[in-house]
Amino acid sequence: MLQDLSPLALAYCIGVLLLNFMLRGSLGFGGALGLPLLALVLPVKVLAPAWSLVGIISSAAIIGRGRQHVDRRQYLGLLPGCALGIVAGLFVFAALDTVLLARALGGFIILYAAYSYWMTTRPAGSKPPVPPKLLRPLASFFSGAVGTIFGSMASIFFSMYLDAGGVSKHVMRATVSAMLITLSIVRTIGYAAVGELTLDSLILCAAALPAMGIGLLIGDRIHTGLSQAAFQRLVCVALAVCGVPLLFTR
Repeated sequence: MLQDLSPLALAYCIGVLLLNFMLRGSLGFGGALGLPLLALVLPVKVLAPAWSLVGIISSAAIIGRGRQHVDRRQYLGLLPGCALGIVAGLFVFAALDTVLLARALGGFIILYAAYSYWMTTRPAGSKPPVPPKLLRPLASFFSGAVGTIFGSMASIFFSMYLDAGGVSKHVMRATVSAMLITLSIVRTIGYAAVGELTLDSLILCAAALPAMGIGLLIGDRIHTGLSQAAFQRLVCVALAVCGVPLLFTR
């Protein structure tokens, strides 16, 4: 499969992987960008299981250095809403127009990113107009529903959930990675159970590891140099960028 790619396509894949894991290393999420971009040149049935394996390895690398920052209370608090979202996602996937849903979600993500960015410009201690008690259950539910319907993008809503709780940059990155490793393990088991975890997927995962490692190292340097305010604003920009492709879903 990889041998069939042109040099330009290979360079494209390396560039996408570097960008994706720079985001993962600095913010804790980014897979929502990488998977659809790689799917332009790689077959999804091979890519999706490989992406889950790479997700396990990259999340483990991030947690290995920052496991003390994983907020177990936040992690456990997200699970009930996520589970309900998964159940709802299964019904929505079968019943609704996923193109229309994708566009609506894209608009929602961009609006949230703009709202959250605006919140970073307000004086410290200002009361948010939209209470976190409303935003967090919505983000928890959509993390399960969207991940089930589209096969990715759950990390966007993990980040929304934690951002609404006002966690620090270290807690954000480590806890999102803990959530992603759980999701990736469950997906990988599922792929193996239905015979979709193939040799091609394992080879693709192995081939992605060098670019993943370099991207994570660069992202970690960026993360270390960011102030809390700059980190929050970068999260907002990344969320908005992740939402834009959904607006043009066909």
